[in-house]
Amino acid sequence: MIPKTRNEARGRRHRRLRQKLQGTAARPRMCVCLTGKHIYVQFVDDVAGRTLASASTVLADVKGTKANMAGAKKLGALAAEKARAKNITEIVFDRGGFQYHGRVKALADAAREAGLKF
Repeated sequence: MIPKTRNEARGRRHRRLRQKLQGTAARPRMCVCLTGKHIYVQFVDDVAGRTLASASTVLADVKGTKANMAGAKKLGALAAEKARAKNITEIVFDRGGFQYHGRVKALADAAREAGLKF
């Protein structure tokens, strides 16, 4: 069955990814979600079913940051900083069905530079 919209196609790709990826308390899943206006990042322990840390362009820390390449780099560094504050150093990267290109790649590279291993 062919998806009708881009969002449905992304959802199918994300479901396919999630069959292979699972976060634990020792190595949580870093999920990325992009919209036209904002970027959201969460560190999730799938075994316990809870979010360990999060960051987004909506927060006051990066208020005014746009969902562009510069904003993705800034948010990647902030997300890594928040994760390290919770003693998270190794993660599983979940691109959320988005292509690993542009903003997603910039966010991942900034998180790596800030000390996260994946």
